[in-house]
Amino acid sequence: MLQVVSNSFLRKIFGAQDHPDTLINVLRSGHAIALRFSRKGDYLASGRVDGKLVIWDMQTMSVALKMHGHFKQVQSISWSRCGRYILSAAQDWRAILWDLADASRVRIVKFQAPCYMAELHPYNHNLFICALFEDTPFLVDITNAKPVKRVLPSNPLMDNSLSSKDGKHTTCAAIFSLHGNHILTGTNKGYINIIETETRTIIHSAKISSGLITLLRLSSNGRSLLVNSTDRIIRVIHLPDLTQIRPSNAVPNQDEDTDPGTVAENITLSVEHKFQDLVNRLRWNHTTFSHSSSNSSSDYVTASTYMKKDIYIWELSTNSLLRILENSEEPAIIEWHPSRPLIATTGIETGGIQFWGIEPQQKWSALAPDFAEVEENVEYTEREDEFDEYPEEERTKRRLDREDEEVDIFTIEPTKADEEEAFVLPVIIGVDQESDDDDELVPTGVGTMRKKEANEGREWEESVEPAVVARRRAR
Repeated sequence: MLQVVSNSFLRKIFGAQDHPDTLINVLRSGHAIALRFSRKGDYLASGRVDGKLVIWDMQTMSVALKMHGHFKQVQSISWSRCGRYILSAAQDWRAILWDLADASRVRIVKFQAPCYMAELHPYNHNLFICALFEDTPFLVDITNAKPVKRVLPSNPLMDNSLSSKDGKHTTCAAIFSLHGNHILTGTNKGYINIIETETRTIIHSAKISSGLITLLRLSSNGRSLLVNSTDRIIRVIHLPDLTQIRPSNAVPNQDEDTDPGTVAENITLSVEHKFQDLVNRLRWNHTTFSHSSSNSSSDYVTASTYMKKDIYIWELSTNSLLRILENSEEPAIIEWHPSRPLIATTGIETGGIQFWGIEPQQKWSALAPDFAEVEENVEYTEREDEFDEYPEEERTKRRLDREDEEVDIFTIEPTKADEEEAFVLPVIIGVDQESDDDDELVPTGVGTMRKKEANEGREWEESVEPAVVARRRAR
């Protein structure tokens, strides 16, 4: 019977390295301030300080598409599950859903404050959450032409005395659970709230940090939550199976022989790992999980440092610091490739995108344990029993034993990104990745380009206040 083992298991067996250690490439198109890999990892989206979005082809390491819809810096990027749609949120108080098939803006949603971040639902690209600067967060449905905004609560479940003591709560980070049936939010007072997506009610709250929560990330299997906070501690929190959570007022059906689920009041959020620099008391700009090829949890946590040029990588299995990568400038956003030991970071000073990976080295000793490299030819000494002949019966027995072994050399273990067919961006040749102005080439077909006209590409200004447009043109 054939058995397929995970890639991470094979790397550990054969001693292959599965974490990056070398700067292998630097790309630049404008000043990048936000990054996000697609679910399959074949594309990387970067948001720039001038409001443009750039889509990079990871196979050719070149610009595949440029889109302009914001007039202030992009704060966050979120991909749809299929990879065709992308959601961008910026400081211009707007979130835009893009269709990469024709680089069109499907929906433009205006808010009353700058956007902290926005995240698409894992299975419905017409539903997203948005956290605003010092304002209430929203669950937005853009199925129809007129967006439907529903307010999400920020105040955690606790006593009134504690609520008045902590002051006003604002949501600074928000993500969906693995299947999208719950929303996880982090507040400026260090609380984590678990909200039901359908009813938009908080079913559990827990104080995790003494500082403001700046980032939330889920592991590949959705059971570990990565929390970055201004208290200079990175935490990994174990999450229960949220698909089995039922509200405390829900009555299970006694006629069904199914698991009634866990009551929401019995949820506990336990901190599994804490990562910090006790000596230098470093703050962390951004942090993320590595992506596991199997259904297990991630293997590593990596973070970029504030006012420093280092990238830290911790190993979860040993709860220890694995490596410090020395960068040439302070890294801001950091993202781990979904299926490869590859890290992408943005530089605060230059806005370039640095890629950290592994330089392949020839290690013949991994294939032949007794192999040794020599600087010059040496005379080989034959062992006494090296070329001895064995009886025919023993040779036949060894040959038959080898024939009984079933070796699978064709099956490739599918990754989570291969379970569903992903969108493939149309081929566009000749996009100028170094151009930062609006005088660019635009695609007219596969492999054909034309020069943009004088006022072409400024349709997005129609939805912007005339005073803002006048000020931008005056610059």
